Amino acid sequence: MLKLLGVLAFLGLAATPAPAADAAKGKTAFMKNGCWQCHGELGQGGAAGKTLAPKPMALEAFNVFVRNSNGPMPPYPKEILSDADLADIHAYLQSIPAGKDYKSIPLLSQ
Repeated sequence: MLKLLGVLAFLGLAATPAPAADAAKGKTAFMKNGCWQCHGELGQGGAAGKTLAPKPMALEAFNVFVRNSNGPMPPYPKEILSDADLADIHAYLQSIPAGKDYKSIPLLSQ
């Protein structure tokens, strides 16, 4: 196995780990590119966009959808949102905590 990894690395075929996504950069990209206008500032969804947070779809599916959307949302090519931007936006959406269950709020559970 080590020989195979060595050969792959020598040939440049070994997978290199992706840089860690940054939720703070993702929030900036989410706001800058207008995602919030349809999906809400916290990805909660709205009249024009579906809910994205607190549990976004898998990163791979997210990337495919954003790049190839053919519905009301326009597709975003790499020239507009890089792969790193999408990973950062996904990290931002993952960082958003779920809202409290209304049953845990005393005034609402009466």
